[in-house]
Amino acid sequence: MAKRTRSIQPGVPAKPGPPAETLPAAARIRSCPRIDRRLLPLALILVLAVGAVYGQIFRHEFITYDDDMYILNNPEVTGGLTWEGLRWAFGYHAGNWHPLTWLSHMADSQLFGLWAGGHHLVSAGFHAANAVLLMAVLSALTGSLWRSAAVAALFALHPLRVESVVWAAERKDVLSALFWLLTMAAYLRHVRRPGAVRYLLALGLFAVGLTAKPMLVTLPFALLLLDWWPLGRALPHLERHSPRAVFADARKVRELVAEKWPFFALSLLSSLVTLRGQTVGVIPFVTPDFGTRLANAAVSYMRYLGAFAWPDGLAFLYPYPRAGIPGAAAVAATAGVVLLSAAAIFFGRRRPYLPFGWFWYLGTLVPVIGLMQVGGQARSDRYTYLTMFGVAVALTWLAGDLWPRRTAARRALAGAFIIALATLAVSSARYARVWRESITLYEYTVGVTKDNFIVLNNLGSMLMASGRTEEAIGILQDTERINPEHCNAPYNLGTTLLRVARYQEALGALSRALACYEREGRVGAYIADTHYNQGVALAGLGRYREAEAHFRTCLQIAPNYPGGRLALGNALSRQGKAISGH
Repeated sequence: MAKRTRSIQPGVPAKPGPPAETLPAAARIRSCPRIDRRLLPLALILVLAVGAVYGQIFRHEFITYDDDMYILNNPEVTGGLTWEGLRWAFGYHAGNWHPLTWLSHMADSQLFGLWAGGHHLVSAGFHAANAVLLMAVLSALTGSLWRSAAVAALFALHPLRVESVVWAAERKDVLSALFWLLTMAAYLRHVRRPGAVRYLLALGLFAVGLTAKPMLVTLPFALLLLDWWPLGRALPHLERHSPRAVFADARKVRELVAEKWPFFALSLLSSLVTLRGQTVGVIPFVTPDFGTRLANAAVSYMRYLGAFAWPDGLAFLYPYPRAGIPGAAAVAATAGVVLLSAAAIFFGRRRPYLPFGWFWYLGTLVPVIGLMQVGGQARSDRYTYLTMFGVAVALTWLAGDLWPRRTAARRALAGAFIIALATLAVSSARYARVWRESITLYEYTVGVTKDNFIVLNNLGSMLMASGRTEEAIGILQDTERINPEHCNAPYNLGTTLLRVARYQEALGALSRALACYEREGRVGAYIADTHYNQGVALAGLGRYREAEAHFRTCLQIAPNYPGGRLALGNALSRQGKAISGH
């Protein structure tokens, strides 16, 4: 049971009131209950639970998918916190504009250098803080501590959260979520005691959060949902009205929307900034038409729900189907989304948390549901870091309303929930262990996905680097077979074949890579590297005149290319030509 709230007047004895969670919504807004003392031990339990699952990651390495770009091979980040780094952080990098994320990586480098464990533990600390803050904010919003604790425990321990916590390059997930929750807390304070300072605090926290990850652009929409339930600002005593009645009071709704116009303005600005960075700085591995993207969006909504209910076979990258989305799957998923939306609205007349949770889930996923395709993934588990909050709230509150009155049944269900949480924690710990180093992660991912050409390419590169050359060649040949349009696969295959002196095969693979890069309009290092390696293959075949031409092209593109002048000199020497002047 939640603590009782009291309205205290000077000189008047306080009388016990009803539990906060049973108060009308408008009354809950006006009330400012003291912090429940049970929050502290529950917060400690949450932190210990997160530590039990993620304590292992201090032994983990960086992986070669984005971690190298974000940290390992990024001199601005590995240099720590500097004035030059601060200036650099506010530019476009890695296809994004998220200066706060860059600064957090710089701070980690300042503290831990390239010890990956330190970077990982900081992310785990952010996750633990988010779980505690989520419980506190939800409890303050609803007056229901135990239900809020259940939602926070699901958030803290669910395997869908693993990717955001253990992947160093995804620091932006846990960092932006922290500011999302802080914005909600500040907004609640403003609603209870309106004032310019409190409003500006909420707006400022939102603005800072956008500099960590633009995923926060849907937060103004989420605040409107909070106005509906549990705050009940759209209509007084919202619990007694149908959802349709909310929109009948058009004036009040307009006021609530107008109240948030600065939030929506920041969201629009952030969206425009992000669009510019994503369209310029992200490689388009796939380019599906709009109909295919709509079908994939519907399928993704349903598959995320399936992963929430049964988190088995999770992967950090789900490849976009080369043959498109099967029609039957698209129709079934679309019907599922429509039916669940209709059910949430229908049953929401008595249980407003159902449409709140469902439309939170639908709305907050819109920026990353794939309507605008970026990269080669069909969906990503990290996108559910806060979006699944709505589903967890809806299910938890529904379970609470249906909770049996008999003591024995209540204890049995409570025990079942604890067992479920323990099972989720064990699954999360096992999945986190997969992330300990790159080859293990890639081999696992290839095993749980189909035709994952992006991960296969990375696995082949890592096997090559570790000396497992024959395995790498087989993997890279499979990669090119699955997707001949993926230029990096024939390039990596060619460089691997060079290692075992299979020059003719290497030359063919590198020629295919060069043609692919030119079709895509790649410039700079991609073209220079390919010409250099083609020269090496030709020299290995004794075709020094042709090798000379490729080395010259390489040096025209990159005059200081490492080893380029030496290779050119050797090719000229083999032809009996003078080396001077070249």
